Amino acid sequence: MRVSLAFVGMDPDSPDLKCPAVYVHPDSGDFYFQGKTVTDPVTLAEVAKHSPLGADETVVRLPARMASIIAEAAAGTYEAGRIGHGPVDLMDLFAGVRHSAVHLEMRDTYDTEHPGFQDWLAGGSGRYDRSAWLDIVTSAVGRGAKIRRARVVSEPVTDYIRWEHMLTDENQAAGEEVRWLPRRRAFDLMLPGADFWMFDGRVVAFNFCAGDGTDTEDEVFTNDPDVVTRCIAAFEQVWERATPHKDYQPS
Repeated sequence: MRVSLAFVGMDPDSPDLKCPAVYVHPDSGDFYFQGKTVTDPVTLAEVAKHSPLGADETVVRLPARMASIIAEAAAGTYEAGRIGHGPVDLMDLFAGVRHSAVHLEMRDTYDTEHPGFQDWLAGGSGRYDRSAWLDIVTSAVGRGAKIRRARVVSEPVTDYIRWEHMLTDENQAAGEEVRWLPRRRAFDLMLPGADFWMFDGRVVAFNFCAGDGTDTEDEVFTNDPDVVTRCIAAFEQVWERATPHKDYQPS
């Protein structure tokens, strides 16, 4: 029979994916701790001095700021029915960004049915209300974060890219730095298979589009150090070669 664990609390200030958390089994009262796995051999040796680790055991670390949450679990003073944050999303990561957010875009077409794009194709301004996104950028920049966007594009560019290029003045006005790199100049770079956002050099959010460019709303979040390191290298290589928006004219 499946038993739902009672959620006690999670680290409110986790810089990554807000994962450290404490749970209690409602029947047995057993504690469940979710945290960073400790791999440092010195620390593990210290632990083993007092209590040898079994083959099916691991040591996890929770930050000291969670002491009150752990105390609640031990004392049983937490209220029933608490609900955790749930799956992380891009807006959560933007709300918590402290130093940097970078975006690598590598498609030549996204949602061609977008009303703004259709308006532009029909001879209109192509402008539409982007205030929600621009406010997010302005807020992050106001907190001291640096927001960079790099676009790898095929030349001659698609109409969609011409439209994006036209709109980019708004991104820059909000505080984004934007650069463009022709795909011909990126052929020898080892780039990931999907666009991504990276936050504070710690968390990568990959997003996936259908073949026609529409957003599938499928996202993968990771703070795996190997993946993060490769994404940092990929973005910085593109950024170094790319042309600042003010100097790039779509061909």
